[in-house]
Amino acid sequence: MRVSPTIGSRIDSLDMLRGFALLGILIANMLIFHSPYFYIDAQTYFGTPGDQESYKLINIFIEASFYPIFAMLFGYGLNMQYDKANANGANYAPMMAKRLAILLAFGLVHALFVWSGDVLFTYAIMGFIMIAAVRIPKKWLLWIAALVYLIPSLLLIGVIYLMTIYDPNQLMEGFSDIQQIERAITAYGHGTYVEVLAFRISEWLLFGMTGTFMGVFMILPLIMIGAAFSKMKLFERASEWKGRIALVTILSLTIGIFIKSWPYMDTHTSYNTLIQQLIGGPILAIGYAGIIILLCQLPIFMTIFRPVSKAGRMSLTTYLMQSVIGTLLFYNYGLGLYGKVDIETGTMIAVGIFAIQVIFAELWLMKFRMGPFEWLWRKGTYGRDAFGRNLPKKEENGKVL
Repeated sequence: MRVSPTIGSRIDSLDMLRGFALLGILIANMLIFHSPYFYIDAQTYFGTPGDQESYKLINIFIEASFYPIFAMLFGYGLNMQYDKANANGANYAPMMAKRLAILLAFGLVHALFVWSGDVLFTYAIMGFIMIAAVRIPKKWLLWIAALVYLIPSLLLIGVIYLMTIYDPNQLMEGFSDIQQIERAITAYGHGTYVEVLAFRISEWLLFGMTGTFMGVFMILPLIMIGAAFSKMKLFERASEWKGRIALVTILSLTIGIFIKSWPYMDTHTSYNTLIQQLIGGPILAIGYAGIIILLCQLPIFMTIFRPVSKAGRMSLTTYLMQSVIGTLLFYNYGLGLYGKVDIETGTMIAVGIFAIQVIFAELWLMKFRMGPFEWLWRKGTYGRDAFGRNLPKKEENGKVL
């Protein structure tokens, strides 16, 4: 049986959470857009009191605490599509493989020609694994995810801790790669598009491909957790489970903020930073997700922040355009602001970009049922079944998954 887009209702709270996750991701990514963040020790590189305080706030409350939300939502969506394929008697694997292949292509083009910090390529690779893993029952999926994530993370933290104890010089605490910093500034701050392209490709081959390999241990488990939550119908049953969600939210926020603040209460060692990012980040992410899910039970919140859910509804377009705008603002082939703004200004720019994206999404979805890149993705997946040649208009009947 051929798979085609089916009729069904969107989950507004899912889009809302996705929208807020995109804002957090943009604020974190802004550090990479305007500075050689891959190559610095942030605790020593940002020297002014204003930058140090701004970075501290981002480091504790933003970094590593929004990409886990996005990864879990990706898993949630994968399982929703698996459930719909089963309900329609359709073959899930071929459809999803085609869908992920297109996402892989989006990611590759994005990484090589726009921004080396792409995550779509990694998500697509993890998605291929999920074609098989999504069939696992929810309890087993949670346990597998926990083991795949925690065992390598704790082993890495343990090894780094032992290295710190026995020979701290091996880790070069506080080291910044001056040569690579200069190369990044030369390319992004002063280079032509071709020179930027060459440096970006080398950067992606180093960080992007390494990130994809590490994604098996860092991203895939989060996607699995999201799929397990989907099997539990977390968003669909949120009003029924408000008490449990509130308890988990309070615990996650308390524990997450404590762990992420720990390096500032103790010392900024490599193992403390790993604990902060690998353990504290996802825990705080669950707390943030819980807040949004609970707030979405309030009609006034949904009314006021509904435009944010529109940006979340067209998340692929929103994410890709953040990179296009960010690189045009900071790279030399655009406005050339690379290395010329402080962290606070960069954060304000991020908020401003997202505000414009929210307005754009609101206006776009007044006329169309999906974003432009979402349409291309669906068109590639379903062919003519995806509403023919043109973008589906708002007035057309039927919901789009």
